[in-house]
Amino acid sequence: MDGGKLYSIGDLARRTGLTVKVIRFYSDSGIVPPTARNPAGYRLYDLGAVARFDLVRTLRGLGVDLATIKKVVDREISLPEVAAAHAEALSVQIRTLSLRRAVLTAVAKRGSSLEEMDLMHRLARLSEDERTRLIGEFLDSAFGGVDADARFAGIRRSMTPELPDDPGPEQVEAWVELAELSQDPDFRAGVRNLAERYAAEHPGLNPDPAAVVRDQAGPALAAGIDPDSPGAETVVLSVMARCARVSGRPDDVDLRRRVLTLLEAVNDPRRERYLRLLAVINGWAAPESPAPAFAWFIEALRLRIPA
Repeated sequence: MDGGKLYSIGDLARRTGLTVKVIRFYSDSGIVPPTARNPAGYRLYDLGAVARFDLVRTLRGLGVDLATIKKVVDREISLPEVAAAHAEALSVQIRTLSLRRAVLTAVAKRGSSLEEMDLMHRLARLSEDERTRLIGEFLDSAFGGVDADARFAGIRRSMTPELPDDPGPEQVEAWVELAELSQDPDFRAGVRNLAERYAAEHPGLNPDPAAVVRDQAGPALAAGIDPDSPGAETVVLSVMARCARVSGRPDDVDLRRRVLTLLEAVNDPRRERYLRLLAVINGWAAPESPAPAFAWFIEALRLRIPA
């Protein structure tokens, strides 16, 4: 056993893999002072010092700063505390690097300009709180004052994107496009107008006529029925009978015009694009497009409303 043996700097360098210069620096910094000095004044170190140098080398390799290392060596703070703090710091760095990688991959894929790349990076690196505020402000503008109804509260939740901590390039790209879309004044006005229409019709047009149209016009479209044919007349009568029944109003020109206006607002391609981007960001299955069924029924209904 060599428990009482003292080691020179050269011996220490060979045992620890540190250079003589680095050992002297750590000694001069007071991180691992020498145990003793020989008659010639040269520094000597015991096995405890060897162990501390090994610890210092390990912590430095993990990116721990010298001031923190000294506190660990001096037992001012515990090693588990330091490990926990640096693990969290590394997690943040990993998320940051993952986000940068995703942005660069998306830029390469899109062939973006410098201005677009700058915008993508700024939007993508928003904190979770900042993203929440940005989308929250959009949803407030769309549903504020009408979302006391449980239907709108649910719709609001379903329209909230949640970018993961480690997003893929396609999720970053989708988030940037969705963020830009949410700030489009025309899109905001359209979503607001649609929400107000639904609120004004409640409970008159509940259940949602759009859902009724999707369920009945979809099969007619798939069957190749022309919007101007007798077969389409049957679908229009069925949908309008449902709307008339739940609204307590007759299937007249006024009701048909109201349903037509509502469906035209629902069929805004920007709304569908928002929902598709939302699915990408949140990792949901891509929604089936209702646009063809809506377009078919809108044409069929318009043909049956007197000028």
